[in-house]
Amino acid sequence: MDLQTRISQHFTDSAQLKLQAVELLSEPLARASEKMVQCLANKGKILACGNGGSAADAQHFAAELLNRFEMERPPLAAVALTTDTSTLTSIANDYDYNQVFSKQVRGLGQPGDMLLAISTSGNSPNVIEAIHAAHDRQMIVVALTGKKGGKMAGLLAPGDFHLCVPADRTARIQEVHLLCLHCMCDAIDCLLLGAE
Repeated sequence: MDLQTRISQHFTDSAQLKLQAVELLSEPLARASEKMVQCLANKGKILACGNGGSAADAQHFAAELLNRFEMERPPLAAVALTTDTSTLTSIANDYDYNQVFSKQVRGLGQPGDMLLAISTSGNSPNVIEAIHAAHDRQMIVVALTGKKGGKMAGLLAPGDFHLCVPADRTARIQEVHLLCLHCMCDAIDCLLLGAE
């Protein structure tokens, strides 16, 4: 296979997975977005976490809410738990890397807040610990996973939302995760400001 053909296959695979995932994810995406708007309207905040590319996705989502997505609007309360290197390294050094998000959730999270927990495998130990902390703080969890949801699938409470991409390849899962995040940002804006 030449390189151009290989690249074309990536585009095709990504597009096909997105079309396959729409039936599975559109309804829980809509419900999760509605719950996020309720949270924000009640002066709550959304905390987001993940590792690697998922950390970048958590930051991307928080930035879209704090600044703006595609419509002008006031800032919305969102925090990426992946960005404070002093906090991350002190927790990892003094305690354990698996607690880098959960300690922040316990310190910053309040009942009625939400956690956006991102893990392509659904098995990231520090994201799993963040889910436990969120439940302890009476927070609702929106889990973005793939690979059948991993361990995270079994940890979610009845009021939580599971957005599980039906794929096994990390790159494809991350591509759909980004689309899901953009869908939620757009839905939040539409619910808050109205859609044309």
